[in-house]
Amino acid sequence: MFYQVCLSCYSTDNEIKLFQNKKRQKFDLPLLAFICKIASKFAGNMKKISVVLTTLLISSTLFAQSTFEFLKLDTSPRAAAVAGSFVANNDDPNVIFYNPAGINLLTGTPVSFSFLKHVLDINSASLTYLKEFDGIGRFAAGVQYINYGSFIKADASGTKLGEFRAGEMALLIGYGNQLDNNFYYGANLKFIYSSIADQSSTGLAFDLGLHYAIPESRWNFGFSILNLGKQLSSYFNIKEDLPLDVRFGFSKELEKLPFKFYLSFNRLNEKQDNFFDRFGQITLGGEFRLGQSMRLRFGYDNEKRREMKIGTSAGLAGFSVGLGFIVSKYNVDYSFSSMGSIGALHRFGISTNL
Repeated sequence: MFYQVCLSCYSTDNEIKLFQNKKRQKFDLPLLAFICKIASKFAGNMKKISVVLTTLLISSTLFAQSTFEFLKLDTSPRAAAVAGSFVANNDDPNVIFYNPAGINLLTGTPVSFSFLKHVLDINSASLTYLKEFDGIGRFAAGVQYINYGSFIKADASGTKLGEFRAGEMALLIGYGNQLDNNFYYGANLKFIYSSIADQSSTGLAFDLGLHYAIPESRWNFGFSILNLGKQLSSYFNIKEDLPLDVRFGFSKELEKLPFKFYLSFNRLNEKQDNFFDRFGQITLGGEFRLGQSMRLRFGYDNEKRREMKIGTSAGLAGFSVGLGFIVSKYNVDYSFSSMGSIGALHRFGISTNL
């Protein structure tokens, strides 16, 4: 959904006004909320805020062409630590958000909870639960939620009218089963809800996935189509497309080194001037096993580094690191994802097998 607004930053009390104007510009809600929070953060430095806002507004024109953009967020610290290169994963319940076919190789009844501390007061969380039924297949349930915090409500003259809040949520039900020897399939059904102030929007989407494993050489290949669906109701009269994402990737665990490598080609469905440019939106990562209970992870996202570049500098934008360790029967994970000069995202998660 796009919320038609005009942004105006004023330095009298370092607040952000959102109001309608004759010249309206379309902004995706997550990007709009992000811009508002960043503007508030740098309100004391107008030179810096102008550079940041200009960069983000250009990014909105180039990249934000769909609704429910929060579905693109990495939901777990482990996945985020390897830059979201999770399409070929098969040993983490959060793979349900990247490739529903990956749940087939999980055992028992895994459950996972993750929390994302975004910039300022933007927060997100996810919850997953998986269970296998003999002779039927493996089922999954999941929730994604994001809260954009509170905003100042004002009219065109700047008169404050109070505050409003914004948030989005997706409810997921998934299923997976075996297609052939070492070959698996999976599908998700997602109901999506978004709200801003007293307005709301809904959507329905499917995720489809395939997973092929080669246990002898520890290779895994994954293919998924995410967010295939439509907007059921919109904020305004025009309905928009969902953030369709076609992914293909692989993972490889080395035999003589405690290291696992991940690579994913993302958004292969997007049109490009050159065929080979379709493979430019690449993410990769690695995971070291340090003993029986410790994991060290790193990742790189080529697209995020390009989007978050401000001027001639990108800083550490696009890079991520993470740490995981086992306490009793619980897996505890943390990840740090840099956004360059804008800030960083911190994710925390815990999972276990019931």
